[in-house]
Amino acid sequence: MKHINKLVLVALGATMFNCSQDFDHPVEDIQITSGDANFSKYIALGNSLTSGYRDNALFKSGQENSYPNIMAGQMKAAGGGEFKIPYVPNDIGGFSDLKDKNGDLVYLGKLNLKIEGGALTPVPSAPGGVFDNVAAAGPYQNMGVPGAKSYHLVAPGYGNPAGLKTEPATANPYFVRFSNSAATSVIEQAVAQKPTFFSYWIGNNDVLGYATSGGVGVDHNETKNLDPRTYGTNDISNVNVVKSTINDGLKALVATGAKGVIANIPSVTAIPYFTTVPGTPITGLSDAQVAALMSAQAYGKYNAGLGQAKSAGLLTDAEYQQRLIKFTAGSAINGAVIVDKDLKNLSALGLPNYRQTTSKDLIVLTALSLLKQGGGTQTALEDKYVLTEKETAKAEAAVAKYNTAIAELATAYNLALVDAYTEMQKLSSKSGIKYYGQTYTTTFVSGGAFSLDGVHLTGNGYAIVANMFIDAVNKKYHSNLRNVYPGGYPGIAIP
Repeated sequence: MKHINKLVLVALGATMFNCSQDFDHPVEDIQITSGDANFSKYIALGNSLTSGYRDNALFKSGQENSYPNIMAGQMKAAGGGEFKIPYVPNDIGGFSDLKDKNGDLVYLGKLNLKIEGGALTPVPSAPGGVFDNVAAAGPYQNMGVPGAKSYHLVAPGYGNPAGLKTEPATANPYFVRFSNSAATSVIEQAVAQKPTFFSYWIGNNDVLGYATSGGVGVDHNETKNLDPRTYGTNDISNVNVVKSTINDGLKALVATGAKGVIANIPSVTAIPYFTTVPGTPITGLSDAQVAALMSAQAYGKYNAGLGQAKSAGLLTDAEYQQRLIKFTAGSAINGAVIVDKDLKNLSALGLPNYRQTTSKDLIVLTALSLLKQGGGTQTALEDKYVLTEKETAKAEAAVAKYNTAIAELATAYNLALVDAYTEMQKLSSKSGIKYYGQTYTTTFVSGGAFSLDGVHLTGNGYAIVANMFIDAVNKKYHSNLRNVYPGGYPGIAIP
């Protein structure tokens, strides 16, 4: 499977070089103003993207380069005040003393590029230290909580330490770290600070868990379930839950007199986590390999069983063709064998739910190592490693519904709106987004914008997002905050 090895080398063997150009140096004769806004007490609310999470962990330098901190830095020229961050006390992240019921670590340290098997590969670090509580040094203005969904921001007790020990957990350790009360919610703690301006970016996780788990979850837009207390980690939240809980948060914030900016949700499937591995990743098979895979001891037996099921009228010809396993040697590109839970159940005949992927399936980034070890050929990839075309459609439909709701709320509360969906589509295009001749894309590693986890951004990427927010704020409130130069922020470190 030469294609797979090449994929790893191409995807991981390049990086972006930062430019030292001073993009945000103030022009002496331009007066920076806040316009109709007041930036003296700016508070940022959201999830991991707001916190500065990157490389699969929350750590100090990532927090320093979060988009809210970048924005707060630009606001200082227009009367912006202190912007405190609940810093992790190391540059690794993770917690060495938080384990699951099996005794396994839940929060590892950040990913680093290392050479494994002759290729650069993201490898997790050991946790950087024990769980710490920094509430006493608060309050904090960056209130981004990794893992938070829309309804979590208004949930009382989301920062209660006791909630970390329940099954399932009712609290989030990242909020527990800086929560000043076991009973409070994220929104209540923000409102207590009497903000003059806020940013609000939430909703990604209401669908992202479903996508990254390979569609292992329930779509509550189908079930009509409006009780988030019953939702699983990987479920898609009902749009009415998302809208109502965001509305609750915004209503409380604007009641203080604060103005603000809200962002919609990018496509959850247009990120390197889903676009790095091709949908049909198997090529370079030898004649001997194909013969072994198609033998009666391998997929030949499965194909014969499908033929019998078709003859018995249990499968249509279309279903038979969809499930038939076929490999071709040489330069031909083949789909990977996967388990598809949505296929007709033929387990009574001893037939698993196997088929091969098509170009419309999304194989997740973490499947790379499995493909190199014979996953998708000798063994089928589990459902969690593939977001099928049908599952992708569910995720994208949810994003569209959320974004309609967010746009309505932006209008209702007269807020600036960041069209993150459209801007991230630009980033995911071949032309990408350019700054002073430097092009940024969503291409894994070499695109510069996304970190090693394929979901969260680099410092370059967060700077691009900061500019999106700044542009929306300037347009709405007639301020003239300056953009920043993304190349001046850290990208991916190459060993």
